[in-house]
Amino acid sequence: MDSRRTGSRERPLHVGIVACSTEGAALCYRTVSLYGSERAGTYRHPELSVHTHCLADYMAAIEASDWAGVAKLMLSSARKLQAGGADLLICPDNTIHIAFPEVAARTPLPWLHIAEVVAAEAKRRGLRRLAITGTRLTMDGPVYPEALSAAGIEHRVPELAERREIDRHIFEDMVEGRFTPEALRCFQGVIARMGDVGCDGVVLGCTEIPILVPPEASPLPTLDSTRLLARAAVDLALGEGWVGTRP
Repeated sequence: MDSRRTGSRERPLHVGIVACSTEGAALCYRTVSLYGSERAGTYRHPELSVHTHCLADYMAAIEASDWAGVAKLMLSSARKLQAGGADLLICPDNTIHIAFPEVAARTPLPWLHIAEVVAAEAKRRGLRRLAITGTRLTMDGPVYPEALSAAGIEHRVPELAERREIDRHIFEDMVEGRFTPEALRCFQGVIARMGDVGCDGVVLGCTEIPILVPPEASPLPTLDSTRLLARAAVDLALGEGWVGTRP
């Protein structure tokens, strides 16, 4: 097996997933496993662990704008994953990356930042202006604007009414594992309109959106934040460097 496929590490890094919502965590776990086997050989994915606190605990802190509380939960998961042998951490939840600056200052292990991974892929693909979809806090917040701006990429967000409708679909149905034709039509309409205002790609910036909107159903090229993060973690675990890793 050549070094291009296996990477340069004698032992792949143990990937720890700091999870938040069920569907997104499951997609991330599945992608690390399957892509790891694709890269390293059948069944040879990196060692993988997941920890999540109750989503209700996260939601209580988020709804109170208690980002220090969110960081505390993320760091608690990080320490438990470290105790279980993890070498590298990822979090597939976009919204709670609002707390990442505090997490990065106190983390016991290196992390990959989801928006930095997405921005790097957008730059690699030559995309210049991205539509951001996700929860209301992701669309309104600093996580993607900061990462995309640092990569020299413009961004746009949907109109206020569209943002509210997207947020409703995420929290009323998608987080609970319900992916409806109504929700798909909503996302397709918003993405098409973002193309009309000059966007050449769309960030699927909520862990559940890629399950609802596969690439072939999107009016614009998609950047699947969950799968991109998982694949970047595998590449790093197998020995390929990643500039977005935080010490």
